[in-house]
Amino acid sequence: MGSRRDFGGIEVGLTNLDKVLYPAVGTTKGEVIDYFTAIAPALLPHIAERPVTRKRWPNGVEEQSFFEKNLAEHAPKWLERRTVQHSDRPVTYPLIDNVAGMAWLGQQAALELHVPQWRFDGAEVGDITRLVFDLDPGPGAGLAQCAEVALILRDVVREVGLAAYPVTSGSKGIHVYVPLDRKLGPNGASAVAKQVATNLQQLRPELVTATMSKAARGGKVFLDWSQNNPAKTTIAPYSLRGRVEPWVAAPRAWEEIEKPKRLRHLRFEDVLRRWEEDGDLLAGLDEPLPEEPDQVLPEPVPDRLDTYRSLRDPRRTPEPVPPGPPAAGPGNRFVVQEHHARRLHWDLRLERDGVLVSWAVPKGPPTDTGENRLAVHTEDHPMEYLTFHGTIPKGEYGGGEMTVWDTGTYETEKWRDDEVIIWLRGERLDGRYALIQTNGNQWLMHLMKDQSRPGAEGNGAKPVSPPRTPAPLPHGLTPMLATPGDVTTLDAEHWAFETKWDGFRLIAEIEDGAVTLRSRAGHVVTGKYPGVAVLGSELSGHSAVLDGEAVVFDDHGGANLGLLREDSKRAVFLAFDLLYLDGTSLVRKRYDDRRRVLEALAAQARSLIVPQQLKGSGAEALRYSQDHGMEGVVAKRRDSVYLPGRRGQSWIKTRNWRTLSVVVGGYRRSEVRQFASLLVGVPHEGELYYLGRVGTGYSEQEMSELADRLRRLERKTSPFGNELTADERKDAVWVTPKLTGTVRFMNWTETGRLWHPAWIPSSD
Repeated sequence: MGSRRDFGGIEVGLTNLDKVLYPAVGTTKGEVIDYFTAIAPALLPHIAERPVTRKRWPNGVEEQSFFEKNLAEHAPKWLERRTVQHSDRPVTYPLIDNVAGMAWLGQQAALELHVPQWRFDGAEVGDITRLVFDLDPGPGAGLAQCAEVALILRDVVREVGLAAYPVTSGSKGIHVYVPLDRKLGPNGASAVAKQVATNLQQLRPELVTATMSKAARGGKVFLDWSQNNPAKTTIAPYSLRGRVEPWVAAPRAWEEIEKPKRLRHLRFEDVLRRWEEDGDLLAGLDEPLPEEPDQVLPEPVPDRLDTYRSLRDPRRTPEPVPPGPPAAGPGNRFVVQEHHARRLHWDLRLERDGVLVSWAVPKGPPTDTGENRLAVHTEDHPMEYLTFHGTIPKGEYGGGEMTVWDTGTYETEKWRDDEVIIWLRGERLDGRYALIQTNGNQWLMHLMKDQSRPGAEGNGAKPVSPPRTPAPLPHGLTPMLATPGDVTTLDAEHWAFETKWDGFRLIAEIEDGAVTLRSRAGHVVTGKYPGVAVLGSELSGHSAVLDGEAVVFDDHGGANLGLLREDSKRAVFLAFDLLYLDGTSLVRKRYDDRRRVLEALAAQARSLIVPQQLKGSGAEALRYSQDHGMEGVVAKRRDSVYLPGRRGQSWIKTRNWRTLSVVVGGYRRSEVRQFASLLVGVPHEGELYYLGRVGTGYSEQEMSELADRLRRLERKTSPFGNELTADERKDAVWVTPKLTGTVRFMNWTETGRLWHPAWIPSSD
C-alpha cells in the first residue's frame, strides 16, 4: 500500500515500507528512508553537484543487486539532472541536493550511493575538489592495519598543509579524504594520489602496497589511489552498504583511528546518533555552496528593486513584490531570516536608503569572535521583507521555507562599498559586527572583539546597551542542545541535574491566551498536541516562551516514546526552561534565575508541569535515573545563559541504555532456530500495545526454555490492541500474554517501534 509524504514542499510517493531489505536483522525499507532523510543535512554537502551512481537492491541484500547510472525517463521531474558524455554514450545522472531526493533514493532501495571526486561546473564536468585514498586490507590484514596506514597518510598530508578526514568504509577498510586547496585537472589528481601511495609503499613496504596486483596484497594494505580518476566513483560518506547488516560509510574522529583495537564498522543507528550528538565530522571536507554563488551585486540603478522584481513572479510567490520605487524609512531596522532553500542559510538584511541590503550567510551569523563566516552579497530586498515569513514554491527563485530568526534595530559605525561595521540589537544578536568584502559578492561576517559602542572608540568606554523598551515575544526560537559527556564528574554546587526525557522537544509560545508549539526544527506542530492548549487560558494574563518536552507516560509511569509516536494527542508538556516572560527576554539570565521564575510561573497554572530536579551530585543523579529506568541525565551549569539553537558546553548529557519491561504476545517461526523473534508489547489503558519484535540476545538454553513455554500459551487471535502491519503479522504465532521479560534498545523508530532491541537474559 502506498502513500505520499511531504519533504520540504516536495511530495514523494512511498510504497512497501514494511519490505525487509536486510533480512538478517529485519531492517525495512521504511527504516532506510527514515535514515536517509534524517542524515540528509550531513550527507548532502558531500554529494552536492556530483553525479550519483546508485547501487540498488530492490528485493533486499540477499538477492540480486545492480548499478544504475542513467536516470529513468519516469523519474520525478523535480530531480535535478546533468548529462555526461562517456566514451560509448551520454549518461544522464541525478543531482541529489535535498531531503526529498534522499527519500526517493530510499524508495528505490538505492542503498549505496557512489560519487566521483569532481563537481559539475554548470553543465560541464568541473575540477577535482578532493582526493580520496581507499585503504583496502589484503588477506591477513584488517581494520587495525588500515588504521595504521591512515595515520601515516594523515601525517604525510599534514606536512604539506592539508587536512585529512577518515571514514570507515562499512565494507572492509578505511577511506581517507583530503580537501584540495588548489585546482587539479582530471589527470593531475590521480597522478598526485599515485605519487603519495608510491611514497608510502617505499616508506613502509612491509605494510603498504600501491600495486594493483592482488598477489602483492597478502598481509598488507592496498593503498588504492585510482579512485581519483574522473571516471571512477567512491561510496559516499554516510551512505549505507549492501552488506548483511546496514553498515555505513561512517566518518570517524582521528582519536578513534588511534585506538585500532576498538575500531569496528558502524551501523546506521550508530551513525545517526553520533551525528545528532557530535555534528558532521567531515564539515571541513566539502563547503556547502551558497544558494546563488555566481550572483553579482548589481550596479546602482534608478530603482534599486529592479533586480529583485526581475527574479520573482508575484503570481507564483507569496513574497512581497512592490510595483513602485522604494520609499525611505527609519533606516535602523534589521532582520535575519532562516531560509530552508536548496541549501539552508541565513539572510541578513539591513535597512538603508529605502531597501534592505542583503547578505546570504550559509552557516549563520558568527557567535564567537574567533570565527569568520562567509556572507554572499545578494540583491536588495523591499522593506516588507522585515516581517516576511512563508514558503516560496519549489522551482521559484529561493524556493523553500523562510522564517524570521531575529529582528531588531542597528547602529551604523562605518558604511563603505567594501566594509560595513554595525551594532546589532536583536533578541539573538547583540553586539558589534563587521562585514568585509573579499572578492566580488563574497564577503566575511565577523563578530568583533572590541565591543565599544559607536562614538566611544579610544576613550576606554565599556560596552553600553541603549535603553530598552519591552521586547516583543520572540517567534521561532530553537532549543539549546546539550553536549554528550560524563555527568558523574560534576558537583551539585555548580551544576543542576534534570531528567533526560523520552519525548519530543518543543518550544511553546504563549500569547493572547493562545499556545503555538514549535518542533526542534522550528515547524509549527500545535495541532499534534491538543492537550497543551489549556496553558493558553491558564496563563492568559502572560506572554511567555517555554522550552520543554512532549511525553506520554505508560502504565508504569515511564515516558514512552513509542506511545507518543502512536498518539501524540495524549501527550503532556513538561517545561524545563523559560526564555521570555511579559516583555523581558530571559535567554541571557542565569539558569538558576530562569528556573526560579519558571517555578513561580508554574504556581499560577495547574497544567504547567515543571519536573523536579535530581538531587545530589552528577553521579548520584545518574544512579537515580538508572534505578528508575529513565533515559538519562542532563546537567546544566547554574550560571549558564541560554544559547538558542546551539550546543553548549555548559549543558552536558549522559544517556543510559534504554531498557523496558515487556509482555510477549507472540513469536515468529524459524526453520533454523527455536523461533525467529518474539513479538512484544506493553500494557496500556487496558490493552497490550505492540512495540516490535526482538530477535537477538538469547542463549541457546534460554531460547529452548522460552520456546517450550510459548508453545503451551499458543492461541488463534492476536492479543495486541493496536494495528500491526502485514509484515509484522507475517509468520506470527500468537500466545496468551503471560510471559514477561526485559529488553534493551537503542531508540524508537518513526512508527513507534523498538529500534534494534535485544533480550536481556534473566539473572536467575
